[in-house]
Amino acid sequence: RKEYVDLYVDYKFNKSVQKPFEDFMQGFLRGCPARNWKMFSPEELQVLLQGHPTYDWHLLEKNVIYEQYTKSDQTIRNFWTVFHELPEEKKKMFLVFLSGSDRISGYGLEPFRFYIVDPQVENPDESSPYASTCRLALFLPR
Repeated sequence: RKEYVDLYVDYKFNKSVQKPFEDFMQGFLRGCPARNWKMFSPEELQVLLQGHPTYDWHLLEKNVIYEQYTKSDQTIRNFWTVFHELPEEKKKMFLVFLSGSDRISGYGLEPFRFYIVDPQVENPDESSPYASTCRLALFLPR
């Protein structure tokens, strides 16, 4: 019985998934060669590939670059007041809206910069905020 169970477990966990795993590993190693990722611990590799799961939202605010705005403009002050009152999940949803991901790259928030831009539309009351994920820009009408 023990031999049967051992063989069955080996089949389920190793032999039955061998081909799909080899295909996955070949693709993974093509994008991330083993010599580059072996120096990382599993936790470091996860952060590198998936990004940081925790945030310093005040550092995010500090790193913003304003175009056609200043930090002291009423629209900007209102934006940050509302932003900091949001629950954590809504703040992450903002990151998705802005960048396409709810995580910050493995480099962390320190080098993460985004823009808040005044789109200078004719009637700002009829315009909604929108984002350019490629440029990491939030177009925020006054």
